[in-house]
Amino acid sequence: MGAWPLSGQAQFRVEISGVGATQLPIGIPRFREEDKSGQSIAGIVRADLERSGTFRIVDSAGDYDETSRPDYPDWRRRGADALVAGSAARLADGRFDVRYKLWDVVKGSDLGGQALAVVSADLRLAAHRIADAVYEKLTGDKGVFSTRISYVTKVANRYTLRITDADGEGGQVALNSTQPIISPAWSPDGKALAYVSFESGKAVVFMQDVATGNRRAIANFQGSNSAPAFSPDGRTLAVTLSRDGGSQLYLMDRDGNNVRRITNSTAIDTEPVFTPDGKSIYFVSDRGGSPQIYRVGAAGGPADRVSFNGNYNISPAISPDGRTLAYVNRNGGEFKVMTMDLASGAAQAVSDTVDDESPSFAPNGKLIIYATRAQGRDVLMTTTLDGRIRTRLLSSGIDVREPVWGPFGR
Repeated sequence: MGAWPLSGQAQFRVEISGVGATQLPIGIPRFREEDKSGQSIAGIVRADLERSGTFRIVDSAGDYDETSRPDYPDWRRRGADALVAGSAARLADGRFDVRYKLWDVVKGSDLGGQALAVVSADLRLAAHRIADAVYEKLTGDKGVFSTRISYVTKVANRYTLRITDADGEGGQVALNSTQPIISPAWSPDGKALAYVSFESGKAVVFMQDVATGNRRAIANFQGSNSAPAFSPDGRTLAVTLSRDGGSQLYLMDRDGNNVRRITNSTAIDTEPVFTPDGKSIYFVSDRGGSPQIYRVGAAGGPADRVSFNGNYNISPAISPDGRTLAYVNRNGGEFKVMTMDLASGAAQAVSDTVDDESPSFAPNGKLIIYATRAQGRDVLMTTTLDGRIRTRLLSSGIDVREPVWGPFGR
């Protein structure tokens, strides 16, 4: 069951709702000769930047490339503060020479550019890298458009674990199964995925190499094995096991050895996630009578309750800077993604849907991806941390759940 190219994949389109407090207006005309590449490179860059919530795309009609001298007054009339233009010329060896340049329209200055020689299969990645460079140059924050996500699709009784670009496109199939696949988790180096598969009739935790597809069971104890989470250094996994009775938290080496228990309660303790410094673990427990989020030292010990907003809070995720907790709150019959400032305890809903699950932070901490239900389908959404800009990744005829955002680098 190795990795193979993703054929007949769902083609996503993006619906963006909401208005950010400040959005930088940018022009991104069609790249010269991009129609010969088979990819709308400018279109991918536009969609990436727009999805971030930080940019607004302005009228970009006309022919420009990286060698053009911008008509700054014209672009100012169009309302642009910045301009990206480029080209995608086919080379003699079949590769494409993708070039771009970025200009500050307000100051009338050249902000530099880049040239990338790529095979046709990497044109989407080249476009994402351009969007990353533009995002970082104009915001000071690292872009996440060339990172990857993993998620599970379901068609009839067929479950598929997929690894794709951050916009849900491209990528590969990691596993096909007639039984559920849940709880994928990226290793910090992006080279492996841990996940739970029910293919043997019960929950078993597997580790899979992303590049080769090689995999093996690392937690297949008596009872249930679930909810894998990597430590920041990638050497340790936290898991939920019921091998000694009730569901409790355990640590193990990434090869499945050296298993040690870190919670000892009569409750259900599950959904562990490490803090970025590796010193603590957030998890869900019903030890107080209903599911709430707690924090415990990575070596075990007493646990402190963290969530107090309502009587049902699950699925914790921690931002890369350790300052924000994302989680799912149930209020009546509504399940909503929330964010909490851990210093103050202030919490807010960031979704406008009512069947949310599985929040996961982008590696730059600026976006959260989650699954929800909309118009009768299971879909993926991204949101800014304040909930102002939300993007729905729409795929035709496929239910999509269990998203998790991978790390930088690939």
